[in-house]
Amino acid sequence: MTMVNRAIRPTRPQRSRAASRGFARQLSQIDFDLGFTPFPDPQDARGVVDIGDVDTRPEDAAGNRERIEATTRAVLEAGAVPILLGGDDSVPIPFAAAFADRGPLTVVQIDAHVDWGDAIRGEKLGYGSPMRRLAEMPHVTDMVQVGVRGLGSGGAWQIDDARNWGSRIVTAYDLIRGGIDAAIDQVPAGGRYLVSIDCDGIDPAAFPAVAMPTPGGLRYEEVVLLLNALAEKGKIAGLVLAEYVPERDDPHRLCATIAARIVAVTMGLVLGDNGQTPPRPA
Repeated sequence: MTMVNRAIRPTRPQRSRAASRGFARQLSQIDFDLGFTPFPDPQDARGVVDIGDVDTRPEDAAGNRERIEATTRAVLEAGAVPILLGGDDSVPIPFAAAFADRGPLTVVQIDAHVDWGDAIRGEKLGYGSPMRRLAEMPHVTDMVQVGVRGLGSGGAWQIDDARNWGSRIVTAYDLIRGGIDAAIDQVPAGGRYLVSIDCDGIDPAAFPAVAMPTPGGLRYEEVVLLLNALAEKGKIAGLVLAEYVPERDDPHRLCATIAARIVAVTMGLVLGDNGQTPPRPA
């Protein structure tokens, strides 16, 4: 997990870590995704710490959830903002559970699917149910779901349940008609935002390395604009980025680079512009 000291954590985190090395030495330059220089002093990490991998095991789902929640809670207790690079899209459940005494939270989800399943094949804590489980947490008081499209969101009753709870669903077609402002306008101002990004929310033309590619979706620039708007409207309390499948990436690992850039932008937004300007070369 890493933490912005305000934190990061990993889907095969080493792939995203490796991709980040391609631009890590440039972070003391102006970042046009942010509008400022995130790390003016290349020797100063500004409190960003990579605390390593959470110990997870395929055969121990319950134990994995306990360790993810405990690690996230430890990061929060250290005064950091956790950024979790997850596995499948069930990871937001233990991640959000760690915020139990740190509400209220507004969940902002980017995903092709609403994830309001209940018990799927007897499993209530799987990748098809995270938003329903988060909505059941008392500290989650609002939800905006962005990029929904295609098949895979279950029956109409699931959408009805989401809307009846109060979730604001912004479909990919709403974005086509109104641009990313169609999503930004639905986010309540002054909130603390828990951001959940399933990589299949991004257009598979740009990000095909996902478990369930769905035509359409957000561009990278739209994700950046939404993140910037959250930092302007309130405070990013945490980010979980899930469902990157390295085996489906291209040989240049471009999807890993997109994932790493989303994390880097989020870190910059959490840290903010410290007003320093890198010195002009002599």
